[in-house]
Amino acid sequence: MKIKLIQLGLVILLISILANCTITNIIKKRLPPPQFEKEGVVFSFEAPYAKTVTIAGDWNNWGGTSSAGGRYDPNIGKMIDPDKDGVWTILIPYSEIGAGRHQYKIVIDSNTWVLDPNNFETSTEGGFTNSLIIVPEKGR
Repeated sequence: MKIKLIQLGLVILLISILANCTITNIIKKRLPPPQFEKEGVVFSFEAPYAKTVTIAGDWNNWGGTSSAGGRYDPNIGKMIDPDKDGVWTILIPYSEIGAGRHQYKIVIDSNTWVLDPNNFETSTEGGFTNSLIIVPEKGR
């Protein structure tokens, strides 16, 4: 009898725990891939512990690294997290990014370069694999 009561108690506890959880709390929400908006392309990246996040791509000289000086500039492609929820965003105007194939990476705290986990498209050139976006003519 005592074992049955313990088992019943464990079942009630398990049901109580599961009732307070939703599937959205168990499975992490994924951010959308780059979005084509009227004004430009919106990129999002989750980095709750980052101090800075930038986007470096072929349209901005890879954050300054492919220019004459070759130094990374943390002010180029700076993403913002205005509500401090760990989701960083940037809108790159079509006048800056232009139509066509573009490669890029996300740069965390000026030293960690990563592929965009929200974009499964990649391109490998010159031994480097980068995230890839194809911007259509006229932004759409």
